[in-house]
Amino acid sequence: MKARVDNTILWNSAAKMGLMLGAVSVGCLTLKEAAGTSGNSFLQQAATIILWAVEFFGCILILKNQMLSLRDKYADVKMEHTYLLGRRSALLSGLVLASAQALFVMQMPEAEVDTLIGGITDTMNLTAQDREAMNGMMDKLPLFTFGFQWLYCYLYGTLLSGFLSRYIFLKKLFSFPPKFPEDQDQKPDEQ
Repeated sequence: MKARVDNTILWNSAAKMGLMLGAVSVGCLTLKEAAGTSGNSFLQQAATIILWAVEFFGCILILKNQMLSLRDKYADVKMEHTYLLGRRSALLSGLVLASAQALFVMQMPEAEVDTLIGGITDTMNLTAQDREAMNGMMDKLPLFTFGFQWLYCYLYGTLLSGFLSRYIFLKKLFSFPPKFPEDQDQKPDEQ
């Protein structure tokens, strides 16, 4: 007999999955940063595209597999339970990724920050006063990065959880072809 799902089980599963998703995202972020220090623009672009695809599809597969595992492991799992699992996992994995991203921004060298600000002011034709304002904002950039990254991960994970939870239960509801008992010699359409 399968155990029943409750709030504690959902939070524990979400914490484990959040750490797993966060580790995949932080690993991809670290490899992107390492490729960025190589100085080879082709390597940087190729690594960015490949690692983005690995992160994007890898996180979707991990989330889907964990939702399926929850559905199959516990007796009374409903669509709302898998949705809550995904949403809570997105909240926790977003916290991990946002913290790592803010840490990378905090460790950005001063020369790279000046190059970034110079590129922005040249592209947008900003004045020296605007450049000073941007320099003042750079101290708060890790905080902005943390907040926006966490919000993005949470909203994306919430939408993805909504789609996946419906997909998992609709797939179970409309599973084709129907399964017949093994002791039956003929299927109904052959009679």
